[in-house]
Formats: sequence, C-alpha cells, structure tokens
Amino acid sequence: MAVTLDNGQGRIIIRPDLGAGATAYDINDGDGWQPIFRRVADDTDHPFELSNILLVPFSGRISGGGFSFDGQFHAIERNMPSEKYPIHGSAFALPWQVTRQDADSVTMVLSADGPGPYRYEAEMIYALEGSALVMRIKVVNRGMRLPFGLGFHPWFVRDADTSLTAPADKVWLERDDHLPDSVEAVTVHPDMDFGDAKPLPARWINNWFSGWTRHARIDWPGRKLKAEITASERLDQYVVFSPEADATYFCFEPVSHPVDAVNLPSGPASYGMEIVEPGGEITASMTIRPSRT
Repeated sequence: MAVTLDNGQGRIIIRPDLGAGATAYDINDGDGWQPIFRRVADDTDHPFELSNILLVPFSGRISGGGFSFDGQFHAIERNMPSEKYPIHGSAFALPWQVTRQDADSVTMVLSADGPGPYRYEAEMIYALEGSALVMRIKVVNRGMRLPFGLGFHPWFVRDADTSLTAPADKVWLERDDHLPDSVEAVTVHPDMDFGDAKPLPARWINNWFSGWTRHARIDWPGRKLKAEITASERLDQYVVFSPEADATYFCFEPVSHPVDAVNLPSGPASYGMEIVEPGGEITASMTIRPSRT
C-alpha cells in the first residue's frame, strides 16, 4: 500500500511494503508538477524499478561469497537472480512498518535477520520541508560486531541537457563484473570530473567517487530547475550510474563506502564502513532542495 505525502509544494509516494522505496518525487514549480525523481508505476513489484531505494547494511556488491572479519568468514547470499554477487544489503527488498505519519512526514521501521550475519533494526523518515525532501535513516546493530555501511539510491530525471556538479578527488574504475578495478584522480577522466557543472557522459557510467564535499547540484536548464543536494558527514562518497546517453534517468547515490569495501585491502574501516558493536547505531541523512533557476 503506497503512502503519499503532498503539501502542495512537494509530493512523494512511498512503498513501505517494498523496501520503504519511493515511486515518485515531484515539486510544484508554479506551472504544475515537475518530476525530480523518475516516475514509475505505483504498483511496481521490483525494487530496482523504483525511484529511490535504501542501502542497508552495505552499499554495492560483495565478492567471494562473503567476507572475513575478526577471524571469521561470513557468507553473504545472492539476493537478486540477475546479479552475480549480493548487492545493496537487504533493507531495499523487505517490508517496512509505518509507525507515524502526518501531512509532511512518514516514519517506518524494520527488523531484519540477514543478510548473512547481519541482525539489525532500522528507522527511516521521509519528510517534506516545503518542496525539499529530507531522508533520514538510523540503523541499530542487534547482532555481532560487524562493519556496517549506508546509502541512498535515488533515480533522478535525466533530460538531454541535465548537468551535475559534485566535486570529488578520486574515481574508482570498475571491472566487467562491476567490482572495483583501480582508483585514479578524477582529473585523469575529464568527462567524470564534476568539479564544475558538466553533462553526464554520453556512455555507460557506474563509478564510485571519493573526496566529495557532501554538496552537489543537478541542473535541468530546459525546465529551468535545479536541485541542491547535501548529505550528512558519514556519506562523504557517491556513486553515479546511468546506462547510456539516451537514458531518461541517472542515479546519484550518496554512500559511506565503495563497492566490496569488506574485501578491499586494509579492511572495511579504511574505506568508510563503520565497525558497529552490538547495540551500537549509525545514522545518515540526505536533503534534496529543488528550486527554479
């Protein structure tokens, strides 16, 4: 059952039954409703067909059938038939429970057993502040001491003239199976250097960026719209995904760590994952503030 928040300036439709994901986020610019997230069918039954999903308790893929931590190997099962590796944790595909709702916000909770050794509880809040969207998540570790990660995975509208500003220092290149290959300065790859406003590459892009300032901006010049994005301290990295130049969407995903961080050299904490003790918690938030240009 979908939940709609609509204050006349912003509107978001949420699916608690499908990972607390969203199917739309629009703003009223005075001339009508304009989509900020891609619009999808409210009754879609696949989380990767949504407009936003939640990345808990990790972001991206995990190789090797799992990971070793504190001297123990933890198996992580595949969670998508189309994927070679487990991806994006589990929260995005599980039903959440609505605990509070008013005109401008909704709060949902989840108690999860898995994937692998993870046992956690989560609370997610979507809130409208005028036309702006604020997303806040809290995760409590109810299992053993483990590395945790967080992220938000929205699909933004991609028009022919869409540009992105998101200053970062480094970009990770991917292998054919979408695992990390190497990391280089963004200046080596000019079409992925979003230090200044730049159109998205006219090709496949699926890369993780570090050294982010936690501030970004998306511009849709043809629609005279922009969106300022800010993320909390933990989300100091991001992913950009879009399959091709003609795609009608692209993903800008503030995250806490790179793909397969649990298996990278020097350990997950070196790449932004938080080692959470039993009973400990981690939090993150993201704000999207659209306006007319």
